[in-house]
Amino acid sequence: MSISLRQLRYFVATAELGQISLAAVNLSISQSAITTAIKELEQIVGVSLFLRTPQGMDLTEAGRQFLSHAYEILKKVDEATHLNFVSSEIEGTLTVAATYTVIGYFLPLHIERLRRLFPKLDIQLFEQNRESIEEGLLTNRYDMSVLLTSNILNPALMTEKLLSSARRLWVPAQHRLLQRDVVGLKEISEEPYIMLTVDEAAHSSLKYWSGTLYQPKVILRTSSVEAVRSMVANGIGVAILSDMVHRPWSLEGRRIETINVKDPVPAMDVGLAWRKNIELSPAMIAFRSYFQQAFHLPGAHR
Repeated sequence: MSISLRQLRYFVATAELGQISLAAVNLSISQSAITTAIKELEQIVGVSLFLRTPQGMDLTEAGRQFLSHAYEILKKVDEATHLNFVSSEIEGTLTVAATYTVIGYFLPLHIERLRRLFPKLDIQLFEQNRESIEEGLLTNRYDMSVLLTSNILNPALMTEKLLSSARRLWVPAQHRLLQRDVVGLKEISEEPYIMLTVDEAAHSSLKYWSGTLYQPKVILRTSSVEAVRSMVANGIGVAILSDMVHRPWSLEGRRIETINVKDPVPAMDVGLAWRKNIELSPAMIAFRSYFQQAFHLPGAHR
């Protein structure tokens, strides 16, 4: 038997989310389809890739190694299906500003691809907060930006959403809330809470909390995603953060589970922004077209 891309995608989704049920929801398929695909993979490679536990699916050592190969295979396939669709002869300088979360958890892979696709294009990156980016776009200090478009309100800027990353509750392995059928902000308000502050995360968080009768019991405010990850994994508190920054393990190798929140919690939107009513340069068009095709947006072309 040969390994299929479908099996690899199902395996990766399960490894990242830690539960077949969550992977099924994320992929919009049945749990049985994922279970079958994983069993087929384990038969092909001849080893167990997961440990089945009451809390979900934990990767074995072989599973961790296989995950690394799966990432590499899917990355190459993705690159092959997003070949250059704008002339690689595009040249010049493109100044791009990005916020902390975007530059740390979203942009590096795409910058690598863009530099391979357009070797004559000098992409200059700047990390800034939203206010500085908006001001820089309006004064022509930056050509384009990649940031959390859900935070932009300036009518003088154009935005184009690339993806929406769902926000879920992060808890340590074997946390009591994992046993509940439904978890809402009421239950979360009873837990010690780690509040991320970077990229206006605290402001975004308080907006959806303010629409309820509850408030988070904040024990720490931090600008470090890794600090939140470690503190949650070590059972010090819980947090609501987006899937884009979620990783199943902390730096100490401890498991972090996610739980869907029943109350309305808005997704984190990531996208492009540039000054309205300007003619996009060839470099800007190439940059925008790459992302349009990478995320299958209207207007994308080959």
